[in-house]
Amino acid sequence: MTGWDDLTGQEAAIALLREAASDPAAMTHAWLITGPPGSGRSNLAFAFATELLTPQMPAADAPHAPAAEPVRGASRASVAAQVSARTHPDLAVLATDRVVITIDEVRQLVAQSQYSPSVAPYRVIIVEDADRMSERTSNVLLKALEEPPPRTVWILCAPSAADLIPTIRSRVRAVRLRVPSVTEVADLLTRRDGVEPTLAEQAAREAQSHIGMALRLATDVEARERRTRTLELALGVQSVSGAVLAAEQLVALATDDAKAFTAEREALERDAALRSLGIEPGGTVPPALRSSLKALEEDQKRRATRSVRDGVDRVLVDLLSLYRDILLIQLGTDLELVNASLRARLDEAARRTTAEQSLAALDAIGQARRRVEGNTPPVLAIEAMLITASGRVPALGSPA
Repeated sequence: MTGWDDLTGQEAAIALLREAASDPAAMTHAWLITGPPGSGRSNLAFAFATELLTPQMPAADAPHAPAAEPVRGASRASVAAQVSARTHPDLAVLATDRVVITIDEVRQLVAQSQYSPSVAPYRVIIVEDADRMSERTSNVLLKALEEPPPRTVWILCAPSAADLIPTIRSRVRAVRLRVPSVTEVADLLTRRDGVEPTLAEQAAREAQSHIGMALRLATDVEARERRTRTLELALGVQSVSGAVLAAEQLVALATDDAKAFTAEREALERDAALRSLGIEPGGTVPPALRSSLKALEEDQKRRATRSVRDGVDRVLVDLLSLYRDILLIQLGTDLELVNASLRARLDEAARRTTAEQSLAALDAIGQARRRVEGNTPPVLAIEAMLITASGRVPALGSPA
């Protein structure tokens, strides 16, 4: 299995990048991969990096040419393992779970990009979540893109090209990913992860084709229960006081979900750090090495803010699907519901409210997402949203 196998519904993008990797004339020094969350931006970037870092086959007239493709296949498998572990000497990756990418991180990456590749045809630099750079930080990266060293390839990932400054957009070749269908995501979960088909389809639908979230819902019973509890809390809001209480519980659910999502990763990071220091699991850390672990722990704490914020956003996305389903029922459409497992509760909510209220709720959720991203306390943003969604105040922007 190759890195391309972790992608679904992106055949056009895969074909474009594979052609570029095999033809130097089609290559460019900087790429921008954009697409909605869960579409596979990072997976595509690392699959492309694997292709670029794999040594090319010898010319047809070279000795042992008939064995070239098997040799390249074995080499690709080795490179893929190094890329997966982020240990390839010609690969540099900047990924952050914090709110922003710092200017010092980008400066360090730019310095690394100036070195020639040591063992591979290219040096590859991947920047995940490139939209988290401030304008000042982006300008540091811009200078590296304006004067690229030979055989260095930048791969930036972001939800949209509009999330980057115009001068960077003008110096990259853009690859846009589409949202895969529910069927495509379900087939991937069944084929790649062995998920039972019915559960895979339900998870893919409830994740709204977000591949990573679909896998989590399909394999984590607690994640599914937290999602169901989220929707039930919103459906139960009937008053302002109810909205206040529900907001607190929703933020608590988002926080618990974020902690569960990162706990396993943090444990793996700590175990890897201990192994690199030559310490057996459960062993005592010598005082001289404690500073290394303390740096890791501080980094994990800094990531906590972003993790909780992302958890809150996932809650709001789930609520978007809830009020979207209610609106579809009110309008009498035959479109498939995201939350079909709650059909009885959805029918009750559709009878109790109007289509205008459902539209107001959708607008309020969008406003809440913007407020949370702008550092409004999540509890306050969700309180205001639920009050509007329950019909207790006029829709945003409408006359009182």
